[in-house]
Amino acid sequence: MDKSQLTHEIKAEAMRLGFDLAGVCPAVEPPGISRFQAWLDAGFDGEMAYLSDRRVAYDHPRAVLEGVRSIVMLALNYKTDEPNSCESGQGSVSRYAWGGRDYHDVIHQRLKALAVFVNVCVPGAAVRGVVDTAPLLEREFAQLAGLGWIAKNTMLINRSIGSWFFLAALLTDQELDYDAAQEADHCGSCRACLDACPTSAFPRPYVLDATKCISYLTIELRGPMPRPLRERVSDWLFGCDVCQEVCPWNNHSRPTAEPAFTSLSEQNPISLHELFFLSDDTFRQRFRRTPLWRPKRRGILRNAAIVLGNQRDGTAVEALSRGLADAEPLVRAAAAWALGCIGTATADSALQSRALVETDMCVRREVELAVKAIAELS
Repeated sequence: MDKSQLTHEIKAEAMRLGFDLAGVCPAVEPPGISRFQAWLDAGFDGEMAYLSDRRVAYDHPRAVLEGVRSIVMLALNYKTDEPNSCESGQGSVSRYAWGGRDYHDVIHQRLKALAVFVNVCVPGAAVRGVVDTAPLLEREFAQLAGLGWIAKNTMLINRSIGSWFFLAALLTDQELDYDAAQEADHCGSCRACLDACPTSAFPRPYVLDATKCISYLTIELRGPMPRPLRERVSDWLFGCDVCQEVCPWNNHSRPTAEPAFTSLSEQNPISLHELFFLSDDTFRQRFRRTPLWRPKRRGILRNAAIVLGNQRDGTAVEALSRGLADAEPLVRAAAAWALGCIGTATADSALQSRALVETDMCVRREVELAVKAIAELS
C-alpha cells in the first residue's frame, strides 16, 4: 500500500469510527512553539505546572512517539443541546461536560481502534493515539493539518463546524500524504470573544491569560479563587463557554451524532444546594466518570459556594452552612465568603458560630471578612 492509499484509508476509517474531521501533517517542530514558550515565561499557565515541567517535550512530537513522521489530527464534535436557563440555586456547566461520560474515554476507544487499523494496513508500524494529555500542541498541528485556524480566543475554529469539538492525534512512524495547512485567519476585525470575556482574560488577541480564565479558575485552580475574580465567575460552576457562545462561526454549527455526549438534564444546569449534602461515595458515583471529576469534590463545592454567593439567595444559607462545617478548608473558606455576600441574619449567625471553632487561618480570615462585610451592610 503506497502512502497516498494508506492516507486515504486512515482518513476513511477515522470517519467510519465517528470522527468529524481528519487531516494529516508532518511531525515537525510546531510553528507556534516560540509563542508557547513566551506564554509560559509570562506565567499565563498559572498552577498548571504540568505544562512548564514538560516545556522541552513540546519542541517536537518525537517526545510523544520516537521516530514519528506523520500526525493524523482528528476532531470530534460535542455540540448537543442549547444551554438551559440558569436559575437561582443552579450552576452553569460548560457544554462539553453535559454528558454522562468523560470524553477522554470516548476518544481513546476510537484512537485504539484506529491504531489497530493502521497496524493491519502496515504490520509493525509504530502508532500512538493521544488526547490532550501528552506534550503536544494539538491546535498548532490541527492548523498545520488544515482543520482550521487558531482564533483570537485561542480556540481552533473550523468554517464548517465552528469550535465545539475535541481534538485528538494519532502519531505514526509512517510517511503519509500531507494536507495543506490552514493559512487564512477568518476572524477579521471581529472581537466579540475578547469583549465578552467576563474576567478580561485576553490581554491581547490570540493570547489567553489562563490565571483569569473562568475555565481555569473552576477546573485547574486547586486553591482559593482570587477574591477580585469571584463575582465575575457569575453562575459558572464548571468551565465557561462565553467566548465560544458569542463567536459568529458557531451560529450555524451542527449538532453531534455522538450519543455519549447526549446532554443530561441534571447537568444543564446543576442544582447546587444538594451537592453539599451528598456523601463522599455518592458524590464520587455521580461525577467519577464525567469531566466534572477533574476538580474533585473539594473543587466542585468551592465553585458551588462561589456561585451561590454571587446569586445572593437567602435560601442557600442552609447548604452553605453545611459547607462551612465541611472537612475541607477550601470548601469552608468559599462558603464563608458566600455567606458574607448573602448577608442575612441567619448567614451572620452561621459565621459567628464558625468563628468560635475554626482553626485554619485562611478560613478564619474569610470568616472575619464575611462578618465584617455583613456588619457594614447593617
